Amino acid sequence: MRGEEARHLTRVLRVEPGQLFELSDNRQAYLAEITEARGERVTFRVIETLASAPPLVGITLAAALIKFDRFEWMMEKATELGVERVLPVEAARSEKGLMEASRKRQERWSRIARESAQQSRRVTVPEILPAVRFSQALEMCADWRGFLEEAGALPLLRALPETRRSADRIAVLLGPEGGWTGAERQAAADAGWRPVSLGPTVLRAETAATAALAVLTCAWMEAGQ
Repeated sequence: MRGEEARHLTRVLRVEPGQLFELSDNRQAYLAEITEARGERVTFRVIETLASAPPLVGITLAAALIKFDRFEWMMEKATELGVERVLPVEAARSEKGLMEASRKRQERWSRIARESAQQSRRVTVPEILPAVRFSQALEMCADWRGFLEEAGALPLLRALPETRRSADRIAVLLGPEGGWTGAERQAAADAGWRPVSLGPTVLRAETAATAALAVLTCAWMEAGQ
């Protein structure tokens, strides 16, 4: 290991040869022993492959762009909840300039996802995709696609398919702070997205994302037991 992560180990954590760590190559987890720790270089010896938890259902969170501090909090929690991909979306009521500015945030967002994956002991790091316009997000393919609505839609749990498998690919589309426009609702319906609700109150975008992901993950986990 080299670079910033190696420096953190040697200068902050002050690791020494002989210490054990869990490592991941984004596919599998391993138990490894430090054999050398100097400056910007840390060397490990893999001792054994660790048993991994069963894979969670593959969820893509297609989230309308909101103020970046709250969007990044959402991304962190989505990672902890096992999301597979995050797709930033420019909606009609997204603040102007966010999509353009998001291009400069790609590296930062990938780092946030990686650090959150490490904290939550995930084997894999979610993919943070480049931002797209709303019409492009609607083209996403998935086995089940849900469009979060504020009211007047079927509760999320009741809208899920009866047969659920860990191999399913699902997507949830989340609106901006100002909500969806009528044209966006119609376009989503025409594209086959199912309107679903998280309850009678109006939720902040980051709250809605966290709630929806928790419900979806648990629903598919329960079906797989």
